[in-house]
Amino acid sequence: MKLKIAGNLIPNKERGGYKHNTMRPVLLTVDDDPQVVRAVERDLRQKYSSRFRVYKSESGQNALRLLKELKLRNEMLALLLVDQRMPQMSGVEFLERSMDIFPEAKRVLLTAYADTEAAIRSINIAKIDYYLMKPWDPPEEHLYPMLDDLLDDWWASFKPPYEGIRVIGLRWSPKSYEVRHFLAGNSIPFQWLDIETDEARRLISYVDSTSKGERSDYTSTSIPYSNSASSTRSQSQSQSSPSTSSLSPSFSSSLNLPVVIFPDGSYMDEPSNSELAEKIGLKTHAQMPFYDLIIIGAGPTGLAAAVYGASEGLSTLLIERQAPGGQAFMSSNIENYLGFPSGLTGSNLARRAVAQAVRFGVEILSPQEVMGIRIDGPYRIAKLKDAAEISCHTILIASGVSYRKLGDIKGIDKLTGAGVYYGASMVEALSGKDEDVFMVGGANSAGQAAIHFAKYAKSVTLVVRGDSLSKSMSYYLVHQINKTSNIHVLLNSKIIEVQGESRLGFITITDTHTGEKHTIQCSLLYIFIGAVPHTDALADLIERDANGFILTGQDLIQNGRKRLKGWTLDRQPLLLETNVPGIFAAGDVRHGSTKRVATGVGEGSLVVQLIHQYLKSVK
Repeated sequence: MKLKIAGNLIPNKERGGYKHNTMRPVLLTVDDDPQVVRAVERDLRQKYSSRFRVYKSESGQNALRLLKELKLRNEMLALLLVDQRMPQMSGVEFLERSMDIFPEAKRVLLTAYADTEAAIRSINIAKIDYYLMKPWDPPEEHLYPMLDDLLDDWWASFKPPYEGIRVIGLRWSPKSYEVRHFLAGNSIPFQWLDIETDEARRLISYVDSTSKGERSDYTSTSIPYSNSASSTRSQSQSQSSPSTSSLSPSFSSSLNLPVVIFPDGSYMDEPSNSELAEKIGLKTHAQMPFYDLIIIGAGPTGLAAAVYGASEGLSTLLIERQAPGGQAFMSSNIENYLGFPSGLTGSNLARRAVAQAVRFGVEILSPQEVMGIRIDGPYRIAKLKDAAEISCHTILIASGVSYRKLGDIKGIDKLTGAGVYYGASMVEALSGKDEDVFMVGGANSAGQAAIHFAKYAKSVTLVVRGDSLSKSMSYYLVHQINKTSNIHVLLNSKIIEVQGESRLGFITITDTHTGEKHTIQCSLLYIFIGAVPHTDALADLIERDANGFILTGQDLIQNGRKRLKGWTLDRQPLLLETNVPGIFAAGDVRHGSTKRVATGVGEGSLVVQLIHQYLKSVK
């Protein structure tokens, strides 16, 4: 695992895990004289400890590292109280350098009588708010009134920082897109920072400088991190990192993008989905060795089956290889779902369903993938990607479908993830702000995305092979598209080529009737076509049609079949049962299914009743 700790200067009792609670702002005093710095700390704590946290440091270098760590943790610095006469770095020099990290913090310089003239000359250089001559006793008269005024001013102009995960990367990097897509799909809030921005570069430099492991006078209160919780990429691996993961040419760092910074100050560079899942607390390992029901896929069908199965007493495990919601998660507004007259976003549907499933006791593994199924007498055993095996009485395959890859378009593999994307979550619409966005597809998913993106994009163009939207898209979507002025529809059209070096730059569209071709400038292309089931791993066990969709019920016994492969019972398969007793399929992955959210939810609830019928015959 590639989790690192950026710095170790924050006191142990102040650190936490991933979950981040709003903390009190910080007051920091810096003085190389141990007695003086303790006296200042004492006076500050006596007056302000109920509203602020008070830190101290005995050198400017250590204090700067502390400021960088606070910045990485997105914490608030309200005040710096710094001595002028310090070796290696004067107070004015420290305050001047601190302005780049916390420009909004109030700055107070502690001076002796002989330093007063220098302090006055430096007010404009370091933007000093006040200089205070030592000694200041009693603090009630010479310290607190001045600090009260400064802190009141700070509170009046203070803007709370973002408290959550920050992702720094290249906008057109496939790996950066993968991380953003994974976090969004799992409903994990995050802030995206492009490495080309000043803020992102500063944060990367802070990570670099605070993770070098220097010792300091502050380490007496630092957290010890065990090697098991933190590891660093080997030197050889770092040297051989691909250029696609590196920072932009004008900015160098030892880190590989994207860099994910967590609220506790730790970070990961170029993390995998499994590493992110472990850090943010998603479950990837089952708690029990045996369940009544294992559901493969957490789209609307799988979530519905999980809710009904668990609510009716079945111990239920739900396994999802990406994020709950499936393709429905991409839907910006499902307006024809019963009971929601104003519509329902796919992300809200997934979030509510997950909460409902968990309330009934469903265990969810995500991201985790089932690589195969084997039979052991009355038990069905799911083989996971991490080589674990989990036994159960019944399995429901509800793995859904994904958008078909357009392998026949020249140049598309190179630019996938760098301007060319399959599907799009709601958050991706912001990346198309003021852009000319193109979309391929003529079904509901493409229509919903076009309407949502049109709220932000300069224009949205739907590229459709057919001669009419109404043949494959719901009437309400066609009506909305026709009413939206910045949505354009190209019928009888297809894309034959995409061009670009590190990112998408142009697309070539041809008219399927006339053969006429046009090359158009384009930076964002989203693809919403076809339905490809993920069932290849089950091919040796489960009967499928020519396109990979799973056969169930009556579809298994057509064409005069007398005996099914793997069938051991006298009765015929139940409505949603596969050719293996106790293994069911529902939703989009099933042959002949209607590709609609409501249909998937209906099949997910129905299959639980069929599972109960099966269990009665085997128990």
